[in-house]
Amino acid sequence: MRPARDNFTIPGSSRRPWRLLLAAWIIAASVPHLSAASEPVDFNRDVLPVLSANCFECHGPDAGSREAELRLDDRDNAILNRDEHAVLVPGEPDRSELIARVTAPDPLDVMPPPKSGERLTPEQIRMLRDWIEQGAEYSGHWAFEPPRRPDPPGVRDTSWVQSPVDRFVLHRLEREGMKPAPRASSETLIRRATLDLTGLPPTPEEIEAFLADSSPKAYAGLIDRLLASPHYGERWGRHWLDVARYADSGGFETDIFFGHAWRYRDYVIRSFNADKPYDRFIRE
Repeated sequence: MRPARDNFTIPGSSRRPWRLLLAAWIIAASVPHLSAASEPVDFNRDVLPVLSANCFECHGPDAGSREAELRLDDRDNAILNRDEHAVLVPGEPDRSELIARVTAPDPLDVMPPPKSGERLTPEQIRMLRDWIEQGAEYSGHWAFEPPRRPDPPGVRDTSWVQSPVDRFVLHRLEREGMKPAPRASSETLIRRATLDLTGLPPTPEEIEAFLADSSPKAYAGLIDRLLASPHYGERWGRHWLDVARYADSGGFETDIFFGHAWRYRDYVIRSFNADKPYDRFIRE
Protein backbone atom coordinates (compact mmCIF):
# COMPACT_ATOMS: atom_id res chain seq x y z
CA MET A 1 0.00 0.00 0.00
CA ARG A 2 1.08 3.60 -0.44
CA PRO A 3 0.03 6.95 1.00
CA ALA A 4 -2.25 9.02 -1.22
CA ARG A 5 -0.40 11.26 -3.68
CA ASP A 6 2.91 9.54 -2.95
CA ASN A 7 5.46 10.69 -5.52
CA PHE A 8 8.52 8.81 -4.28
CA THR A 9 10.15 6.65 -6.94
CA ILE A 10 13.39 4.77 -7.41
CA PRO A 11 15.17 6.11 -10.50
CA GLY A 12 14.21 3.99 -13.46
CA SER A 13 11.46 2.20 -11.54
CA SER A 14 7.77 2.37 -12.36
CA ARG A 15 6.76 1.33 -8.85
CA ARG A 16 6.67 3.45 -5.72
CA PRO A 17 8.44 1.55 -2.93
CA TRP A 18 7.88 4.31 -0.37
CA ARG A 19 8.57 1.94 2.49
CA LEU A 20 12.24 1.75 1.53
CA LEU A 21 12.56 5.53 1.63
CA LEU A 22 10.53 5.72 4.83
CA ALA A 23 12.78 3.13 6.44
CA ALA A 24 15.87 5.12 5.47
CA TRP A 25 14.33 8.28 6.90
CA ILE A 26 13.38 6.53 10.16
CA ILE A 27 16.89 5.16 10.56
CA ALA A 28 18.44 8.57 9.95
CA ALA A 29 15.98 10.38 12.21
CA SER A 30 16.18 7.84 15.05
CA VAL A 31 19.86 8.51 15.74
CA PRO A 32 20.11 10.66 18.90
CA HIS A 33 19.96 14.29 17.86
CA LEU A 34 22.91 16.47 18.77
CA SER A 35 21.58 19.98 18.59
CA ALA A 36 23.53 22.81 17.03
CA ALA A 37 22.47 26.44 16.86
CA SER A 38 22.75 26.35 13.08
CA GLU A 39 20.19 23.54 12.80
CA PRO A 40 16.49 23.94 13.60
CA VAL A 41 15.31 22.02 16.65
CA ASP A 42 12.18 19.96 16.01
CA PHE A 43 9.73 19.97 18.92
CA ASN A 44 8.29 16.49 18.41
CA ARG A 45 11.61 14.85 17.62
CA ASP A 46 13.94 16.63 20.03
CA VAL A 47 12.07 18.51 22.75
CA LEU A 48 8.92 16.52 23.51
CA PRO A 49 10.75 13.29 24.53
CA VAL A 50 12.87 15.26 27.03
CA LEU A 51 9.92 17.14 28.52
CA SER A 52 7.77 14.02 28.62
CA ALA A 53 10.41 11.94 30.40
CA ASN A 54 11.52 14.60 32.89
CA CYS A 55 8.79 17.22 33.34
CA PHE A 56 5.28 16.06 32.48
CA GLU A 57 4.78 13.98 35.62
CA CYS A 58 4.46 17.23 37.60
CA HIS A 59 3.91 19.79 34.84
CA GLY A 60 1.95 17.95 32.20
CA PRO A 61 -1.63 17.34 31.05
CA ASP A 62 -2.75 15.43 34.18
CA ALA A 63 -4.44 18.00 36.43
CA GLY A 64 -4.44 15.52 39.33
CA SER A 65 -0.64 15.44 39.57
CA ARG A 66 0.16 18.92 38.25
CA GLU A 67 2.18 21.23 40.50
CA ALA A 68 2.41 25.04 40.59
CA GLU A 69 -0.38 25.23 37.97
CA LEU A 70 2.35 24.91 35.37
CA ARG A 71 1.85 23.01 32.12
CA LEU A 72 4.89 22.47 29.95
CA ASP A 73 2.81 20.59 27.40
CA ASP A 74 0.91 23.79 26.59
CA ARG A 75 2.83 26.73 25.08
CA ASP A 76 0.37 29.42 26.15
CA ASN A 77 0.71 28.28 29.75
CA ALA A 78 4.48 27.90 29.58
CA ILE A 79 5.11 31.44 28.31
CA LEU A 80 2.85 33.11 30.91
CA ASN A 81 4.51 35.76 33.05
CA ARG A 82 4.56 34.47 36.63
CA ASP A 83 5.76 36.97 39.23
CA GLU A 84 7.92 38.74 36.64
CA HIS A 85 9.30 35.40 35.47
CA ALA A 86 8.31 33.13 32.61
CA VAL A 87 9.22 29.49 32.23
CA LEU A 88 9.74 30.10 28.52
CA VAL A 89 10.76 33.42 27.01
CA PRO A 90 10.83 32.75 23.26
CA GLY A 91 14.13 33.87 21.78
CA GLU A 92 15.75 34.43 25.19
CA PRO A 93 16.97 31.26 26.92
CA ASP A 94 18.88 33.22 29.57
CA ARG A 95 15.61 34.81 30.74
CA SER A 96 13.72 31.51 30.67
CA GLU A 97 13.10 29.89 34.03
CA LEU A 98 13.25 26.47 32.42
CA ILE A 99 16.95 26.88 31.65
CA ALA A 100 17.64 28.38 35.07
CA ARG A 101 16.02 25.38 36.77
CA VAL A 102 17.62 22.59 34.76
CA THR A 103 21.08 24.18 35.33
CA ALA A 104 20.56 25.24 38.97
CA PRO A 105 23.39 24.09 41.31
CA ASP A 106 21.12 24.20 44.40
CA PRO A 107 19.30 20.86 44.91
CA LEU A 108 16.30 22.82 46.22
CA ASP A 109 15.94 24.63 42.90
CA VAL A 110 17.15 22.19 40.27
CA MET A 111 14.67 20.40 38.02
CA PRO A 112 13.95 17.57 37.77
CA PRO A 113 14.18 17.33 41.58
CA PRO A 114 17.00 15.08 42.87
CA LYS A 115 14.49 12.63 44.41
CA SER A 116 13.35 11.73 40.89
CA GLY A 117 16.77 10.29 40.13
CA GLU A 118 16.79 12.11 36.77
CA ARG A 119 19.11 14.83 35.50
CA LEU A 120 19.26 16.40 32.07
CA THR A 121 22.45 15.81 30.13
CA PRO A 122 24.53 18.72 28.82
CA GLU A 123 23.40 17.81 25.28
CA GLN A 124 19.73 17.97 26.31
CA ILE A 125 20.21 21.33 28.02
CA ARG A 126 22.03 22.68 24.98
CA MET A 127 19.17 21.47 22.77
CA LEU A 128 16.58 23.20 25.00
CA ARG A 129 18.57 26.44 24.84
CA ASP A 130 18.68 26.24 21.04
CA TRP A 131 14.95 25.49 20.92
CA ILE A 132 14.08 28.53 23.07
CA GLU A 133 16.50 30.73 21.12
CA GLN A 134 14.74 29.65 17.92
CA GLY A 135 11.37 30.72 19.30
CA ALA A 136 10.27 27.81 21.52
CA GLU A 137 7.71 26.72 18.97
CA TYR A 138 5.42 23.79 19.76
CA SER A 139 3.81 21.46 17.22
CA GLY A 140 0.92 19.04 17.47
CA HIS A 141 1.09 15.28 17.44
CA TRP A 142 2.88 14.15 14.30
CA ALA A 143 -0.13 12.09 13.19
CA PHE A 144 -2.20 15.26 12.84
CA GLU A 145 0.43 17.45 11.20
CA PRO A 146 0.38 17.72 7.39
CA PRO A 147 3.54 16.18 5.91
CA ARG A 148 6.09 18.62 4.55
CA ARG A 149 8.90 17.71 2.19
CA PRO A 150 12.13 19.00 3.78
CA ASP A 151 14.93 20.51 1.73
CA PRO A 152 17.81 17.99 1.45
CA PRO A 153 20.85 19.21 3.42
CA GLY A 154 24.12 20.14 1.79
CA VAL A 155 26.92 17.56 1.74
CA ARG A 156 30.60 17.62 0.84
CA ASP A 157 30.82 14.36 -1.11
CA THR A 158 28.18 15.01 -3.75
CA SER A 159 29.52 12.18 -5.94
CA TRP A 160 28.14 9.61 -3.45
CA VAL A 161 24.59 10.98 -3.64
CA GLN A 162 22.20 9.16 -5.96
CA SER A 163 18.85 10.26 -4.47
CA PRO A 164 17.60 13.04 -2.15
CA VAL A 165 17.41 10.53 0.72
CA ASP A 166 21.16 9.92 0.39
CA ARG A 167 21.79 13.55 1.32
CA PHE A 168 20.15 13.11 4.73
CA VAL A 169 22.17 9.97 5.45
CA LEU A 170 25.45 11.44 4.23
CA HIS A 171 24.89 14.75 6.02
CA ARG A 172 24.70 12.93 9.35
CA LEU A 173 27.69 10.73 8.56
CA GLU A 174 29.81 13.75 7.64
CA ARG A 175 28.72 15.57 10.78
CA GLU A 176 29.95 12.62 12.84
CA GLY A 177 33.21 12.39 10.89
CA MET A 178 32.21 9.08 9.33
CA LYS A 179 32.23 7.79 5.76
CA PRO A 180 29.65 5.62 3.99
CA ALA A 181 30.25 1.89 3.85
CA PRO A 182 31.68 0.57 0.57
CA ARG A 183 29.19 -0.15 -2.17
CA ALA A 184 27.63 -3.59 -1.76
CA SER A 185 28.31 -6.26 -4.34
CA SER A 186 25.59 -7.31 -6.75
CA GLU A 187 25.23 -10.63 -4.89
CA THR A 188 24.68 -8.76 -1.62
CA LEU A 189 22.24 -6.32 -3.19
CA ILE A 190 19.91 -8.95 -4.61
CA ARG A 191 20.02 -10.92 -1.38
CA ARG A 192 19.19 -7.87 0.76
CA ALA A 193 16.40 -6.67 -1.50
CA THR A 194 14.81 -10.09 -1.93
CA LEU A 195 14.87 -10.93 1.76
CA ASP A 196 13.53 -7.49 2.71
CA LEU A 197 10.69 -7.35 0.20
CA THR A 198 9.60 -11.00 0.09
CA GLY A 199 11.09 -12.59 3.20
CA LEU A 200 12.72 -15.26 1.00
CA PRO A 201 16.28 -15.61 -0.32
CA PRO A 202 16.83 -15.30 -4.06
CA THR A 203 17.11 -18.49 -6.07
CA PRO A 204 20.40 -19.35 -7.79
CA GLU A 205 18.73 -18.65 -11.14
CA GLU A 206 17.60 -15.20 -9.99
CA ILE A 207 21.11 -14.38 -8.78
CA GLU A 208 22.65 -15.45 -12.07
CA ALA A 209 20.15 -13.41 -14.09
CA PHE A 210 20.81 -10.29 -11.98
CA LEU A 211 24.59 -10.65 -12.24
CA ALA A 212 24.32 -11.04 -16.01
CA ASP A 213 22.25 -7.86 -16.39
CA SER A 214 24.69 -4.99 -17.04
CA SER A 215 21.91 -2.45 -17.65
CA PRO A 216 21.95 0.69 -15.43
CA LYS A 217 18.29 -0.12 -14.68
CA ALA A 218 19.05 -3.62 -13.42
CA TYR A 219 18.46 -2.78 -9.76
CA ALA A 220 15.28 -0.83 -10.50
CA GLY A 221 14.05 -3.79 -12.51
CA LEU A 222 14.83 -6.10 -9.60
CA ILE A 223 12.78 -3.91 -7.26
CA ASP A 224 9.86 -3.84 -9.71
CA ARG A 225 9.93 -7.62 -9.99
CA LEU A 226 9.99 -8.11 -6.21
CA LEU A 227 7.17 -5.62 -5.65
CA ALA A 228 5.11 -7.47 -8.25
CA SER A 229 5.64 -10.78 -6.46
CA PRO A 230 2.69 -12.11 -4.40
CA HIS A 231 5.23 -12.79 -1.66
CA TYR A 232 5.60 -9.01 -1.21
CA GLY A 233 2.09 -8.72 0.23
CA GLU A 234 2.61 -11.82 2.34
CA ARG A 235 5.82 -10.40 3.78
CA TRP A 236 4.67 -6.85 4.50
CA GLY A 237 0.98 -7.54 5.18
CA ARG A 238 1.95 -9.50 8.26
CA HIS A 239 3.06 -6.30 10.01
CA TRP A 240 -0.42 -4.83 9.64
CA LEU A 241 -1.97 -8.14 10.73
CA ASP A 242 0.18 -8.02 13.87
CA VAL A 243 -1.07 -4.52 14.64
CA ALA A 244 -4.67 -5.64 14.04
CA ARG A 245 -4.05 -8.66 16.37
CA TYR A 246 -4.98 -11.12 13.64
CA ALA A 247 -5.26 -14.78 14.64
CA ASP A 248 -6.91 -17.91 13.26
CA SER A 249 -8.15 -18.76 16.73
CA GLY A 250 -8.58 -17.34 20.22
CA GLY A 251 -5.67 -19.32 21.66
CA PHE A 252 -4.93 -20.25 25.27
CA GLU A 253 -7.89 -21.63 27.25
CA THR A 254 -10.52 -20.26 24.86
CA ASP A 255 -9.12 -21.72 21.68
CA ILE A 256 -12.09 -20.93 19.47
CA PHE A 257 -11.36 -21.31 15.78
CA PHE A 258 -12.39 -18.32 13.64
CA GLY A 259 -13.39 -20.09 10.46
CA HIS A 260 -13.49 -17.01 8.24
CA ALA A 261 -10.51 -15.10 9.66
CA TRP A 262 -8.42 -16.04 6.65
CA ARG A 263 -10.64 -13.84 4.47
CA TYR A 264 -9.33 -10.71 6.20
CA ARG A 265 -5.77 -12.01 6.03
CA ASP A 266 -6.07 -12.53 2.28
CA TYR A 267 -7.72 -9.12 1.86
CA VAL A 268 -4.76 -7.43 3.56
CA ILE A 269 -2.28 -9.34 1.38
CA ARG A 270 -4.21 -8.42 -1.78
CA SER A 271 -4.29 -4.76 -0.70
CA PHE A 272 -0.52 -4.61 -0.33
CA ASN A 273 0.05 -6.40 -3.63
CA ALA A 274 -2.38 -4.06 -5.39
CA ASP A 275 -0.49 -0.98 -4.09
CA LYS A 276 -3.76 0.24 -2.61
CA PRO A 277 -3.62 3.82 -1.26
CA TYR A 278 -3.39 3.86 2.52
CA ASP A 279 -6.36 6.21 3.03
CA ARG A 280 -8.60 3.93 0.98
CA PHE A 281 -7.40 0.87 2.92
CA ILE A 282 -8.20 2.57 6.23
CA ARG A 283 -11.70 3.54 5.08
CA GLU A 284 -12.38 0.00 3.89
